[in-house]
This record gives sequence, C-alpha cells and structure tokens, in this order.
Amino acid sequence: MKELFLLDSKITYLNFGSFGACPKPVFEAYQKLQLQLEKSPVQFIVHSGMELLKSSRLRLASYLVCDADSLVLMTNPSYAINTIAKSIPLSKGDEVLTTNLEYGAMNRTWNYYCKKSGAKYKQSKINFPIESVSSFLEDFWAGYNEKTKVVFISHITSSTGIILPVKEICKEAKRRGLLTVIDGAHVPGQLPLNICELDPDIYVGACHKWMMAPKGASFLYVKKKQQQWVDPLLISWGFQSDTPSHSTFLDYHETAGTRDFSAFLTVPHSIDFMSEYDWVKKRMLCQEKTILWATKFQRFWHFQSIAPISKVFIGQMYSIPIETDDIAGLKTALYERFKIEVPVFMNEDQVFIRFSFQVFNSDEDMQRLFDAMKTLNEEGYFRIKTFV
Repeated sequence: MKELFLLDSKITYLNFGSFGACPKPVFEAYQKLQLQLEKSPVQFIVHSGMELLKSSRLRLASYLVCDADSLVLMTNPSYAINTIAKSIPLSKGDEVLTTNLEYGAMNRTWNYYCKKSGAKYKQSKINFPIESVSSFLEDFWAGYNEKTKVVFISHITSSTGIILPVKEICKEAKRRGLLTVIDGAHVPGQLPLNICELDPDIYVGACHKWMMAPKGASFLYVKKKQQQWVDPLLISWGFQSDTPSHSTFLDYHETAGTRDFSAFLTVPHSIDFMSEYDWVKKRMLCQEKTILWATKFQRFWHFQSIAPISKVFIGQMYSIPIETDDIAGLKTALYERFKIEVPVFMNEDQVFIRFSFQVFNSDEDMQRLFDAMKTLNEEGYFRIKTFV
C-alpha cells in the first residue's frame, strides 16, 4: 500500500511513530481545503470553515467514543499538554506523579510549570524488564504519597513503544481522588480507543500520527467537570465572546487568532480512509507482524525484552535495547548506507532502536533492518543491551 502514500520509495520507512505519514487521498483533501481558504479567506475563516470544524470535531468524538463538547482540536499534543500544565491548580509542595519513560518534551513542560508553582514532578522508576501489568503498577504507585495530586502518564511511551496499563491507573487514581492526564499521542489509529470507557479526566492524542491526518492535527479531551479551570494558551475572540456558543470551553480553545486550521478539517477524511481500507483488520495484522519480528530479533540477539512480547504491551512499535557511544553515527549509518529511516534515541541511560510496522511495511523491510543491524554490530557501531 505504499503507493497510497507520498513517502520516498527509495527509503525503507520504519519510523511511522515519529510523525506518521499522510495518504494521498487525505493530503489531496487537505490541499483542496487550503485552496478554499485562499480563494475566500473571510468566508472560510469566519463561516464555512467553522462549520467544517464543528463537523470534524463531531466526527472525531464519535471515533474516540467521547462527548463532543469535551473535545477540542489542537495543533499537537505538546500544545495540549502545555494548556493543561499551565492551567492546572497546583500549590507549593503538591506532586505530579509520572514515570521515567515519558516523552522528553512533556518532561520539560511539567518541570517548567511545576517549578513556577513550587510543585514537584515526580518520576516513578519503572524497572526493566517489566514482568507484568501488576509489576508495572507496583513500580508506578511506589511513587505515590499524600502530596500526590495529579497522575500524568503515556498510554504508549514514545521511546519504548510499550503500551501502559492506563485503564487500571485511571481507575486507581480515581479511587485515590487524583486527577488523571493521559498522553495518548501514539494511540489513535494504532489501538482501539474508547475514552468514555477509559474514563480519564484529560486525554491528549495526535491525529497526524497513526490516524494519518496532515501535520498539525491533534486533540485535547477534558471531562466536563474539569473544564472550568482549563485556560487557553492564547486569549482571543472566544473570551467574552460577542456571539458565545453553548460551551465556554469550546469558545476559549477553538478561537486562537488567524491561522490555517485546514489540517483539523481533514480528520473525517482520515477516518473515511481507514474505513475504506478496513484499517481495524490491517492494524491487527501489523501488530501481529510487530510481535513476530520483535520475537525474531530477541531470539537472534538473545537480549531480554523490556516487556513481554505480547498484545498486552506491544502495538505497532517495538524498541530494541542497545549500547552505543555514537547514537548520531548509528542513525546516520542506517539512513545513509542502508536507506532505512528508523529512530535511535536515549531514555535516561538506555539507548533504543525503535521500529514501527505500518500497513505498507513488509517482511522484506524488516529483513533489511535485521541485516543492517547485523552488519553494524559486527563493525562495532553498537552492542546489544542485557538487563541484570
């Protein structure tokens, strides 16, 4: 199915997890929307575009199984988390409980705003290898104390690709009276997602990753009873609006000055594309292939997987733990010599090679990565990491 995407055919693309990729039909719809904007800027921004924005929000809410009035489209998950972290009513001594597996930009965001309020961003150490859901939960809740006010956690972690047990965490956090903020950047389109069933206070996700919308399409979900304290990052016409809607939350956050919000409007096209190509079935096949190849790598290299290689923890991404003194050199060699786009990055003191398996990927693509890693290992670019 690679012919349906705009990706360079000369590159073996195993990094869908970073920025996704937009299918040609969705991108064409995006360009048509931009043309409409430029042909009639006032009518589009003030009238027709706003109606399309409402339709997009309603369609996305149906896809995510959540209340549409609790959902607002935003440019990226970082913007959405910044909106929450800046607004959240934390006092000196309060703690935000998280893990040591979170995305670097989010760690910086929380550290920044916690420093301003005098709160503490506390990272529970998750021990590798993760043996089970219960062992993860034990590690996570070890960081809890009477000062904990907020739980912030990834649904799928960026660096490891591991699915975390957020449903169990949301349930326990609710029992303890804690606010839950879930970073689900990698989830929509990769895993089935029912926000109502999950029941977080706040959920953030990307549409431009696994849902394959154009870059700049993401969302922020805030449960209605929490909306009153969530301030917009940018104050515009939605504040003290001359034409207020039924929702102050939507007024505040959908109005953000003059901007091209065409990417938001393509979300229904992305959902239609997935429906047309039976994406649920294809996603499940990709998950099976990810697990198959993770097992092949593990058996050949004899490393201990950072989590059980099963559908409980693995979706369409998997990270191989390695040791190297030259992350940039290894990544450059994979791309320049072998024409493989795959991320190599560090989480704390652990380096990973993370591959993604999308519908256009094949066993041949994975074999190409396998062979390249064998060669580069023999040349001393990296060593395989084992956990004691």
